[in-house]
Order: sequence, then C-alpha cells, then structure tokens
Amino acid sequence: MSKIIKRRPRKLRTTSRVLLIIIGAFITAYGLEAVLIPNNVSDGGVTGISIVGSELIGLPLGLLIAILNIPFVFLGYKQIGKSFAIYSVIGIASLAAGTSLMHHVPTIIDGDTLLVTVVGGIIIGFGMGLALRNGGALDGIDMLAVLLSRKLPFGTSDLILFLNLFVFIIVSTVFGLQGAILSAIAYFIASKVIHIVEEGLSGSKTFKIITVHPELMVETIRDRLGRGATYKQAQGGYSNENFKEITCIINRLEESKMKEIINEIDENAFVTVYDVAEVKGGNFKKNNIH
Repeated sequence: MSKIIKRRPRKLRTTSRVLLIIIGAFITAYGLEAVLIPNNVSDGGVTGISIVGSELIGLPLGLLIAILNIPFVFLGYKQIGKSFAIYSVIGIASLAAGTSLMHHVPTIIDGDTLLVTVVGGIIIGFGMGLALRNGGALDGIDMLAVLLSRKLPFGTSDLILFLNLFVFIIVSTVFGLQGAILSAIAYFIASKVIHIVEEGLSGSKTFKIITVHPELMVETIRDRLGRGATYKQAQGGYSNENFKEITCIINRLEESKMKEIINEIDENAFVTVYDVAEVKGGNFKKNNIH
C-alpha cells in the first residue's frame, strides 16, 4: 500500500510536466504562426533555421523543426540526461505539430514592426520558458552551446549569442536585413521572458551583511520583515578581527525595506546582494510583517 502512495505523486508530477511542456510548445507555435512568420520575422536557433528552410524549399515548418532538432536531442541525451532528452522530444514534437495545426490561424498583428517583435517575443518566450521550467527544451541550439562551452574558452551564453549571429545572417537572406534585425530583437525579448518564466516573477535575493550590530540587525529583520537569518563566523583578512556575517534571503518586493533597515541600524555596514534563482525547503515561508 505504501508503494502505491509513493508512486502516485511521482506519476502525477510527470504527467503535469508533460502537459505543461506541450502547452508551452503550442503557445510558442502560436506566436510563430500568428505573429512572427506572417510579418517576415523569424526566431533564433534551430527554429529560425527551420523557418528559413521552409521559405526556401517549401517543406512544412513542423517537419523541418522535427528533423533538424534530432542531432541536438541526441546531444542532450549524451550531455544532460535521459529524462531531459525525453521531455525535449515531447516538446519539439509538440512544437512541430503545433506549427502544422496553426499554419492557417489568423494573424493577430499586421504591419506594426515594433508591436510584432514585442508581442511575438513575449509569446514565444513564455512558451519556451514554460517548457524549460518543466525540464524540456524546444530548440537544440542551447544544447550545442553547452557542449562547445566545455571544449572552448567561452561561456554558454556567449556561445548562444555567437551561434545565433550566424542564424540571423541566414535569416537575412530570406527576410532581408530589416527582417533579420527584427528577428534578433524578438529573440532578445523572448530570452528575457524565458528567464522570468524560469525563475518566477518574484524571484529572491540573498543579503550578506557585516555590521557592528549583528544581533540588533537580525532582530529587526525578523520583527519588521518576518524573515529569519543565519550567522557565519568570519575573520577579516587585513584586520584579523572576528565578526558575524549575516545571511538573509528575501523576495524582490522586500528589497527596499531591507535596505532601509540596514541604513537605519548601521549606515556603514558592508552589504553584498545576490540574485537567487530558486529557494526550496527550510523555513523560507515568512511570517506576517508590520
């Protein structure tokens, strides 16, 4: 009986992930077919190459997306893992099917280049971000960048940008220079939306504080923000002085209040702030503040 209880949540979690990846793929397909492609604007990565190929040789976009992503899915299986490859196959297949099903949907924006890039970028960014957040990818160029970053002295983000430069050069041969520039803008907007969807709208920040009043600082943070904090014993490399370093994680909406507290207690406190992608476990759920 206990085994059945344990399996159900995992099966439900897997099913929900697959469903959200499929939804993300269809959202992306809608952004391509209803906004970008009718206005001669492309996407980056393998999808962008597939759009160009579809325009040049007349093959269905969905078919090209499926075929051109095959080597990248294999690469993802080798470099990242089996589950990622399986989820990516589901996502790419859904994107391919979605572009075929939505090929004749009405264009929701026509002619306004600025609106096309913004709306199109937001839609495809949301769809791709939803898929990535649930463990799958809709485009293989990121997998190639991960592999190359291990062989070359460049970061993954630098290589993604570099590879997409070639994609947009190819796009310019079909959609012209203006189309390539608009495609690059739409891709940039999409990448920012992907980042937001992956991390969540609120996000979190870590504050590390060195102050002459550590106990008062922690007590005030707890009383006014409802947040806990931890101490770490540290020693100054120059002064050899021992002190307590405070670490506290808050959400972005509380950042200004946190800075206000720090300035009020010790305006000379040494503070470093880091972005946090995800917070799980522990006692992060905050109490009411006043």
